[in-house]
Amino acid sequence: MKQLVETVCKSLVDNPEDVKVTQIDGEQTTILELRVHQSDLGKVIGKQGRTARAIRTILAAAGMKQKRRFNLEIIERFEDRAERAERAERTDRGGDRS
Repeated sequence: MKQLVETVCKSLVDNPEDVKVTQIDGEQTTILELRVHQSDLGKVIGKQGRTARAIRTILAAAGMKQKRRFNLEIIERFEDRAERAERAERTDRGGDRS
């Protein structure tokens, strides 16, 4: 399922190299955390959440066959390496308080 979400989302976004899916397994439920570049967030959510809802529907249908529930969580903030390094540098200088 993780690979399915990665493949679908990479085909939707402008920065496919920044698509990251983390899988967290529980007893009956698996949570898939999706992180994309901030500029691509709207592309994976879609108008009125339609794209995200469609991905979740596919996960639900595939999960029924496996007798497992899959939850897709779209994580809003994704920093690429350059952004993390820049923020760390500002923090070291005492300029970033977030």
